[in-house]
Amino acid sequence: MTNFREFVQKVGSGNHTGENLTRAQAATATKMMLLGEATPAQIGAFLIAHRIKRPTGEELAGMLDAYDELGPKLQPIVSERPAMVLGIPYDGRTRTAPISPVTALLLAAAGQPVVMHGGDRLPTKYGLPLIDIWQGLGVDWTALPLAKTQQVFAQTGIGFIYLPQHFPLTTSIWEYRDQLGKRPPFATMELIWCPYAGDAHVIAGFVHPPTEGMFQTALGLRGVTKFTFVKGLEGSCDLPRDRTAIVGLSSSVTSQEIERLHLVPRDYGFTTKNVPLGTTEELVADIREVLAGKPGELMQTALWNGGFYLWRSGICPNMPEALTKAEELFTSGVVTAKLEELQALR
Repeated sequence: MTNFREFVQKVGSGNHTGENLTRAQAATATKMMLLGEATPAQIGAFLIAHRIKRPTGEELAGMLDAYDELGPKLQPIVSERPAMVLGIPYDGRTRTAPISPVTALLLAAAGQPVVMHGGDRLPTKYGLPLIDIWQGLGVDWTALPLAKTQQVFAQTGIGFIYLPQHFPLTTSIWEYRDQLGKRPPFATMELIWCPYAGDAHVIAGFVHPPTEGMFQTALGLRGVTKFTFVKGLEGSCDLPRDRTAIVGLSSSVTSQEIERLHLVPRDYGFTTKNVPLGTTEELVADIREVLAGKPGELMQTALWNGGFYLWRSGICPNMPEALTKAEELFTSGVVTAKLEELQALR
């Protein structure tokens, strides 16, 4: 039987003698932590040592293997397009207004399925999580069993894996994050986790450039060929307006090469301003204005992001047409109708 102490020794032996885990070892270590087969002292030591060492793409692939084995998955639905799985930091937002729930509604209204995942307010930032925004909009994912979430996903094109309900084994890891005060490698892996069993397009936000390379390696080892990496707001998939959006695109279904894209907001008529995050109530009120088709700063953010993802999904052939399409969808009321559909099913 594997002794977890071996993994601690391997990653925690310092610059000269420390080693990376193999993919299989990373999977085993992850399972032992989730299942409580390692002691609290061992788990704490491993998480902080692994953070100091920094994870490799191979280790992230092993962690994903463990999540696939122990975690939930939404089952394939009928769709002409791969589901877009949005990887957004679980510890939420503290400075800029999130737009991804609006993006999800827009995409689903246009026929593009979207899968989201996350939990409640979590360490280390304890920022605003997606689940709170959805609740403010009248959609409560927290009490839905997986079968009901599957039904909602099949009917509306939007699914949300709520980890406290669907993957409670992860709860103990969040407690360690709080106690350690640092984001462990799990926080990086979660961004490229794909809790969908069908054809998927993995969308992941990142902050530090080396993370993109780790994502690429991990997904390559797992045979994922459709991905988009966004140097987004606070590590999310939301494109910034105050700087050039740096994006990495999978180039083809047979290649793991990254195609680099630089999107300059000014080139498309957008001002260089991100919407600051106020209270949750203020954000929800502003989102409702967007869904009603009313102009404003958050509408500009919604169009910038919605247009990009409509283009990236293949619904529109280029950015100018995608931006026009996004505006039409908001002003026609179909995005609001998608929200109402979700509210009715819940």
